[in-house]
Amino acid sequence: MEEERIEHLEQFWKKMNGEHLALSLKKIAIQSELSPSKVTFVCIGTDRSTGDSLGPMVGSKLAELGYPSVIGTLKAPCDASNLVMRLEEIPQGTMVIAIDACLGQKLSVGMYQLSNQPLAPGKSVGKVLPPIGDYTIAAIVNADGPRQYNILQTTSLYYVLNMADEVTKAISYGIPVQV
Repeated sequence: MEEERIEHLEQFWKKMNGEHLALSLKKIAIQSELSPSKVTFVCIGTDRSTGDSLGPMVGSKLAELGYPSVIGTLKAPCDASNLVMRLEEIPQGTMVIAIDACLGQKLSVGMYQLSNQPLAPGKSVGKVLPPIGDYTIAAIVNADGPRQYNILQTTSLYYVLNMADEVTKAISYGIPVQV
């Protein structure tokens, strides 16, 4: 157990499928004694781009499930235009899990990257925004290439919806809301 705790303290950036994401979140929640009231989910993206809508979709689903602190939903997105202002909404003393879509290698599409490092939002489209989060969940929604903004605009909505469901299920397994 001590080795696992030491590994937990080291910086990591791991690529995984949805099942491993759920198991990893459970492990983090146990080690950090996380409960829904001790975590804020910052779900980054916009409803105006299919590839970039994953964050607000997850945020909406988490809010519907009863998670108390969710920033970024389809109704009230957290995106490049309001990110700095929305970060002021993070309650003091909560652990922040940042969730966003990203582009990656073709063979990695459909996978998730989990890290105990802050997320660099907008990086794939060349934006410079403040880093966010104690943990990051980045969903690889499409393959990287030239004209990243175009790639995000033309990413399959069906695919993004399925990935948003998978992230939501992983979170609800790892950090369940008590009913």
